[in-house]
Amino acid sequence: VQLQASGGGLVQAGDSLRLSCSISGPDFSKYAMAWFRQSPGKEREIVGFIGWSGATNLDGPVKGRSTLSRDNHKNTVYLQIHSLKPEDTAVYYCAGSDTYSGSSGAGYEFWGQGTQVTVSS
Repeated sequence: VQLQASGGGLVQAGDSLRLSCSISGPDFSKYAMAWFRQSPGKEREIVGFIGWSGATNLDGPVKGRSTLSRDNHKNTVYLQIHSLKPEDTAVYYCAGSDTYSGSSGAGYEFWGQGTQVTVSS
């Protein structure tokens, strides 16, 4: 199983961005998917996760200005963030698990390589 994150880049404060994470392997619908982020000098933090049923949790740092969705036909999960702030600058990682759905990074067996998001003020 391999995860590929994409969609990062350099944007201005107030812009929106959509990150994508595609997963190879069968039965994508059986994977819970999550996004984490890590800024230099800071610990990794959960951004949000989407379960097998499509239920989402976005109680993390982009709460209220983000959406999380999945397309099981394309084996892809999307994280859209609106009203980006300089403090959103980080490497964003996607993760997947067919046994765990939650906010702990330790629960996810599969990780993508990360995509850099840089928000200028």
